Amino acid sequence: MKNLISELLSKLAEKEEESKEFVAQIEALEIVVTAILCRMDNNDRQAMVNHIQNALKEARPTEAVTSQDTELLKQYLDKLLMRRITE
Repeated sequence: MKNLISELLSKLAEKEEESKEFVAQIEALEIVVTAILCRMDNNDRQAMVNHIQNALKEARPTEAVTSQDTELLKQYLDKLLMRRITE
């Protein structure tokens, strides 16, 4: 029983470390995207936002990606892109 608990705790620690790495990657990408958008003029920035939004509209959920996941991605992209336009 102790071995089982120890193994489960070890796996949990590994998952937590992976999660931290993913968060760091996402934050780094957000910084890069923000920097790129801030350096663009308004017309180019709006064109990029429109292109991204149109590409997302064409994306269709699959078995691996549910409509709920797609909507969550869309909401986050809208928040990220629109916040950068208004700044």
